[in-house]
Amino acid sequence: MKVIKVKNYDELSKVAADIIADLLKENPKATLGLATGSSPIGLYQNLIKKYEKGEISFKDVKTYNLDEYCELPKSHPESYYSFMHRNLFSHVDIKEENVHIPCSEGSDLEKLCKEYNDLLHKASIDLQLLGIGANGHIGFNEPNTSFEQETFVVKLTEKTRKDNQRFFNSLDEVPTHAMTMGIKNIMQAKKILLVASGANKQDAVKKLLSGEVTESFPASVLNNHPDVTVIVDEEAAKLLND
Repeated sequence: MKVIKVKNYDELSKVAADIIADLLKENPKATLGLATGSSPIGLYQNLIKKYEKGEISFKDVKTYNLDEYCELPKSHPESYYSFMHRNLFSHVDIKEENVHIPCSEGSDLEKLCKEYNDLLHKASIDLQLLGIGANGHIGFNEPNTSFEQETFVVKLTEKTRKDNQRFFNSLDEVPTHAMTMGIKNIMQAKKILLVASGANKQDAVKKLLSGEVTESFPASVLNNHPDVTVIVDEEAAKLLND
C-alpha cells in the first residue's frame, strides 16, 4: 500500500486528479470506478480543468459508480446520478451510454442488483476511486459486511445517515437504504485510489494503515489488494507515526 501525504484538501485533489489523468493519457479507453460524497469533488474539478485544457478526454472512457441511494429518483438533487452529472459528467465529453450507476428506481431491487452485478462481472475496472467512512465503510459496505459480498441493498447505519444528513434538509429525508458494489466487486479493480481528508477521518486512516484486516472495519480489506494508493492530507494523517 502506497501512502502519499499532502498538506491540504486542494493538494490532495490535485495529486489524485493527476493519477487519474495519467491513466487516461496512457489508456484513453480506461474503465474507472467512481465515488461520490465530499471527498472526490475537488478531484473531479481538477479533471474538468484538465479536460478543458485539452489534456485528457473522456470520450472512450467507461465509468461504474460504487453506489446509489434507494428511494430517491434519479432527478432528485441528492441522488448520486445527479451528483455525478453535476460534478463531472455534464462538464466533459463522456458518452451517456458509457456511464453506469446502480439503478434503484423500481420495486424489484434484487433484480436491479443482479443486473448491475452482471455488468460489473463483464467490466474490467482499471482504477477504483474510494473515500472512507468514519466507521471504515467503503462504498456503502458497513462494518461486518462479508469480504465475499457482491452488489446488494444495504440498510444504512444511523452513523452513516447522520454523516450524510448535511446534504439534506433533515435526517428524515436521508434514505435508509442504498444499493452498493460489494467488497468483492471493489477488490476486483486493477488499481485502487483512496482519498481521505479532514480531522474526522483520523481514526479511520490510522486503522486502515495499521495493517490489521477485519470485517468489522471494511476498508481494512484493501491491505489484501496488490495495488492501492492512499492519499491523506495533514488533518487526516495526524494520528500516523512518521
